[in-house]
Amino acid sequence: MTAAPATRATAGPLPGPGGLRFGYGTNGFANHRLRDALTVLADLGYVGVALTLDHDHLDPFAPGLARRVAAVRRRLDALGLAVVVETGARYLLDPRHKHAPTLLHDDPERRVGFLRRAVRIGADLGAEAVSFWAGVRPPGVPPDVAADRLVAGCAVVCAEAAEAGVPLGFEPEPGMLVEDIAGWWRLREALGAPPGFGITLDIGHCRCLEPMPVPQCVSAVAEHLVNVQIDDMRRGVHEHLEFGTGEIDFPPVLRALTDAGYRGLVAVELPRHSHAAPAVAARSLDFLRAAASRGEGR
Repeated sequence: MTAAPATRATAGPLPGPGGLRFGYGTNGFANHRLRDALTVLADLGYVGVALTLDHDHLDPFAPGLARRVAAVRRRLDALGLAVVVETGARYLLDPRHKHAPTLLHDDPERRVGFLRRAVRIGADLGAEAVSFWAGVRPPGVPPDVAADRLVAGCAVVCAEAAEAGVPLGFEPEPGMLVEDIAGWWRLREALGAPPGFGITLDIGHCRCLEPMPVPQCVSAVAEHLVNVQIDDMRRGVHEHLEFGTGEIDFPPVLRALTDAGYRGLVAVELPRHSHAAPAVAARSLDFLRAAASRGEGR
């Protein structure tokens, strides 16, 4: 596969209020064929997708990868959908152990190789970013060893992304070695602050565990923000909820994204709602558009 530009112009559905560009994560359409999921989301009015590489959605290890990637890109272009690539599939690398191996395991080569492959796929799709995370520290691995492994693995992925011209969005994830914004800053410094190493910010995670109010979280990383996932959540509970069923006041959050000048995708992250995906996606977009409009009025 050959590298392609890391951004695309969207020719289909229009951005929402404040210029925000709403997308939806394909991990919330796990019971749909990818082609069908893309069509449903475009018809609803989304302008992009967060595409999780997985067994049924652009399997990165199945035969004919270049041909299949090219077909997905053509479909995205035809529908006017932008894309970011997500790498959080649960059992893609190990059918028995969720998310294993991570960059923290004794033998992280399968994870490193997968992330490098994801970067190349992202380049060929014209992805705006490729998103990844640290993983949970395995039992028996000391914190300093895990941290060293994470830096070493990230450095390899950063080099691949720099060559391909694809921005990276590293996601702090509750319960993982890097679970908050402060941990992302420390990792960035340990890597030598590479220019292509940005942050994926999950709005729900901010409510779950960050000490700052959610809009301040957005402002704190605005300069490095390359990817946003959005969902509702409650303090101290890592559970992705539909909008309006958690504790987040969304108009100020969306206003903070607009004020920050963020122009990447704001993609709904509801990975456990595939059983009702079209209805949930429709409700989610209506909610976000209304919340963005209220945020504009503040």
